[in-house]
Amino acid sequence: MHTNLFNIVLLSIFLTLGSSNLYSQDIKKKQTTIPSNKQVVTPITVKDSMKNPIASTQNDTVRLDTIKVKKKILDGKVKYKSVDYAKIDQKKKLITLYDKAELYYQDVELKSGIIVMDYEKNEVYAGRIKDSLGNYTQYPNFKQGANVVEPDSIRFNFKTKKALIWNSRSEQGDFKIKAAITKKENDSVYFLKGARFTTAKDIDNPEYYFTTNKVKFVPGKKIVTGVTNMVIEGVPTPLFLPFAYFPLSKETSTSGIILPSYNDSNNRGFSLQNGGYYFAMSDHYNLTVLGDYYTNGSYGLGFQSSYANRYHYQGNVNIRFENNITSERGYPDYSKTKIYNIQWSHSQDSKANPNSTFSASVNLGSSEYFKQTVNQVNVGSSLNNTLSSSISYSRTFNSMVPQSRLSLTATHSQNTQTQVINMTLPTLQFSLDRMYPFAMNDGAKKGFFKNINLQYNLNGKNSFVTTDSLFFKPEMFRDAEIGFQQTIPLSTNFKIFKYFSASTSVNYDEVWYFNTINKKYNDQTNTVVTTDVKGFEAFRTYSTNTSIGTTIYGTFKFGDDKKIQAIRHVMRPAISHSYTPSFEKYYDTYATDASGSMLKEYTRFEGGIYGSPGVTSSNFVGFNLSNTFEAKVKDKDSTKTEAKKIMLLNNLNLQTSYNINATSLAWSPVRVSGGTQFFDNKLSANFGATLDPYAIDNSGNRINTFNINNGGSLFRMTSANLTMNYSLSSDGLKEKKNTQSQRNGGRSDDLFGSDIDLANVKKSQFDKEDEEGEDKVTEFFRSKLPWDMTFAYSLTYGNNNRENKIIGNSIMISANADLTPKWKAGISTGYDFVQNGVTFTQLRFERDLMSWRMDFNWTPFGTNASWNFYIGIKSGVLSDIKWEKRNLTN
Repeated sequence: MHTNLFNIVLLSIFLTLGSSNLYSQDIKKKQTTIPSNKQVVTPITVKDSMKNPIASTQNDTVRLDTIKVKKKILDGKVKYKSVDYAKIDQKKKLITLYDKAELYYQDVELKSGIIVMDYEKNEVYAGRIKDSLGNYTQYPNFKQGANVVEPDSIRFNFKTKKALIWNSRSEQGDFKIKAAITKKENDSVYFLKGARFTTAKDIDNPEYYFTTNKVKFVPGKKIVTGVTNMVIEGVPTPLFLPFAYFPLSKETSTSGIILPSYNDSNNRGFSLQNGGYYFAMSDHYNLTVLGDYYTNGSYGLGFQSSYANRYHYQGNVNIRFENNITSERGYPDYSKTKIYNIQWSHSQDSKANPNSTFSASVNLGSSEYFKQTVNQVNVGSSLNNTLSSSISYSRTFNSMVPQSRLSLTATHSQNTQTQVINMTLPTLQFSLDRMYPFAMNDGAKKGFFKNINLQYNLNGKNSFVTTDSLFFKPEMFRDAEIGFQQTIPLSTNFKIFKYFSASTSVNYDEVWYFNTINKKYNDQTNTVVTTDVKGFEAFRTYSTNTSIGTTIYGTFKFGDDKKIQAIRHVMRPAISHSYTPSFEKYYDTYATDASGSMLKEYTRFEGGIYGSPGVTSSNFVGFNLSNTFEAKVKDKDSTKTEAKKIMLLNNLNLQTSYNINATSLAWSPVRVSGGTQFFDNKLSANFGATLDPYAIDNSGNRINTFNINNGGSLFRMTSANLTMNYSLSSDGLKEKKNTQSQRNGGRSDDLFGSDIDLANVKKSQFDKEDEEGEDKVTEFFRSKLPWDMTFAYSLTYGNNNRENKIIGNSIMISANADLTPKWKAGISTGYDFVQNGVTFTQLRFERDLMSWRMDFNWTPFGTNASWNFYIGIKSGVLSDIKWEKRNLTN
C-alpha cells in the first residue's frame, strides 16, 4: 500500500498533466508523509511532459503547434533513506528526512539527524537533532569527493556548488580545522570566519590552536590567514602573526625551509643550529641540507638523504663536516679542529635478484668525531673504540657446474684510540662448490671414498694500513699491499666402529705477492737495511688435518615423583692432529755485523698480508671436550603430563694442545669457558678461565717445570672472567634498539646512555612513541605502566705474573619506566669497584603533552657532562614550532 502511494506522489511531483480535472481526480492530498525504514531509490529524471497539438484548417493549409520540452529538475538520481520518516511537501517542493537521514546525489554524500531538500531551488539543508535527554546528536557529515566536513549545520546548492556551513569541522593531513561560519565558493576555495586550526586530536577541546577571523582555505594546497594568534590551554599567548601561510599537499613530502634552533655555549658563543632546506626530489629519494654557525667562527655542514625503490632496495646517506673552534685566539685553551663523519646504509630486497646482492654499512670519519661533535650527544658512541665499514657485492653463477660464487668487498676498520686505519679496497673472493669425484650426483655419500670432496677458493686483497691524518692521501696508496691466495682443500669424513666420527683433509695453498723485501747489512751506516722489491713472487705450502670425535650421553634419574626427575649430561670429546712441514727453502740469510760472521734467517715474504711460510715444521695434537647439562623437572602446571626441560649449562668447554716438536713447554694453557641462562632466559652468564700447567720464575717467565712439581697446584690460573647480562620488561623480553647509537657504531642497548641527534630532536629519546592521548591506566593501584631494565656485570681476574688481583669489577644498569601515562623517565649508570667511582651516568625525562612533547636529557658529570631540553609540536607539519636549550661542555 505504501509503495503504490509513494509512486503516485512521485508522479504528482514530477509530471505536468494536460488536464487539471485529471490532476485533481488522481491526487487528493497536497502533502503526504511516508514512513521510511529502508532505502528508497527515486529516479529524478522522468519523461518530459507535452501539450497536445492543436490542429486547424485555414485556406487549405495545416498549422501544427511546436512541442515545448520542460527542463529537467535535477541532473541525476537521488538516493535517500531515514529511520523515522520521509516527508514530501508538494507545495513547497521540499523533501524532509528525519533521524539517521542519508542522502546521495552525484558526488555528494550527506548524513545527518535531519535533511531538508528543496528540489526546486536545488538546495539541501542538514542539521543536528536532540535526543531524549535534550542533547544534540547526529551531527551532519558532508562529503564531496575527498573532502569531508562535519559541521553543526550546512546549506548546499547542487547547481552552483556553493555552501554555507556553521561550526564546520574538517581535516587536511595533520591539520584539523573548525570555523564558526564557512562559505564554500566552489570545489577548491573556502572562506572561513572565526576559525581555529590545530594538530590536536580533539578539535572541540584542543590543548592548543591557532585562531584567526579570516581564512582562505584551498583543500590539498594551502591555508592563508589574516592576523593569527596562538592559544594554549585556552589562554591567548603573545605570539601574533600579521598573516600566516600553511602549505598543504597530498604528496608524501614537499620541499621547504628548516628553521634553525638558537643556542649558546661557553666555548663557542651564540649559535644557530640545524637550519637549512629539505628537497623533496621525488617519491624515491630526498635530500636535507643543514648548517650550523657560531659567533666565534665555528660552523658545520650536514647532508642527509634517504632513498628507496619498493621491492628493489632502500638506504640512507649522512655526511657531516664541522670546523670547531674552542675559546678565542690568544688564549691558552684555544684550539681549532676539523672533523667529519660519513654514514651510509644500503640493503637490497631479497626479491630483487636472488643471484646477485649488494649491501653497504659505512661508518667512517675522524677518530675524534663522536667526542668533539657539537651536533650530537654521542655518549655511547664516544666510548666505542672501533669504527667499521663494509661494502659488498656478490653473485652466484647457477649455470656453471659446479656452482660458483664471486664477491667484491671493501672493508674499513678504524681504532679511534690509536687512530690506525686498516682498509681493503677491494677484497676479491671466488669459490667453486664442493665436488665429489667418487660419488654419483644423486647418490648417497657414505664411506671414505664417496665422501672425498674438493673445493677451490681464490682470495685477493688490495690492503692499506694508514692513520687518521693520512687517510686517502698519496702516502696511503703508496704503501698498498697486493696479494692473492689460492686454496684447494681435499677432505673426507667417515665412521669408525660405528660410534666415532672421523675427518681428514689435505690443504694446498699458493700465495702471490707483487712486493717483497730484501735485507742487507750496510757497512757505512752499520745497520741492516730493508728495501722493497717490486715484482711477482709466489710461495706454496701444504698441510694436513685429522680429527676424531664421538658423543657420549649420560642420564642420572632421580624418580618421576621427584621435583627434579633427571639430569642429562652430553659430552663431545674430540682429538685432532695438524701438521705443516718446514718450508725453509723460502728463507735467506743476511749479516748482522760488518764481519759477516753472524747470520740471521729471513724470508722475502715477511710482512705479507697472507703471512709467510714457516721455517720450522708445525706438529700439534689438540684436545677438546664440550659438555651440556640439562634437567628434567616437574611442571608447575598440574594439567601437563610431560616434564619440563631446563638447560643447566649451555656449554662447558675445555681446550688445550700439545706441540710434538717442542722440546720444552710443549703443553699450551688449558682454556675453560662456559655459559648458561636463568630466569626464563632473561639472565645470561658467561665465564672463562686460563689454566697454565707450567710454573714461572721470579721474572714472570714460564719455565719448563710443571706447576705441581714446583710446589703449586696442578694448574696455575693466569686469568679469569665473568660477565652477566639481565634484561627484563613489563612486556616480556623485547629487544631494545638504540638506533642512533647503532648507526654511530655503539651499543644497541642504552647501558651507555641514549645517543641523540640534535638535528632530529623531535624523535623520542626512548625510541618509541605512544599514540596521542593514549591512557594506559586501568585502575588506581592496578595500573599497567610499561618499564624495562638492563643489567650488566663484568669481573676480570689477573694472575699472569703472580699479581693475584681483580683487574676489572664493574656493574652497569639501565632502566626506563612510564611513571604515569604521560611521564617517562630513564637512567643509565654504573659503578667501578676497582676505581671506586660512579661510571657514566645519564638521566632521561619525557612528558607527553598530547600534541606536544617535552624531554630533558642530563649527563651530570664526567667528560661528557651536558644537558638538553626540548619542547615542540609532534606533528611534522608544525615541527618548527619548538624551543630548545642545551649546554655542552665542549
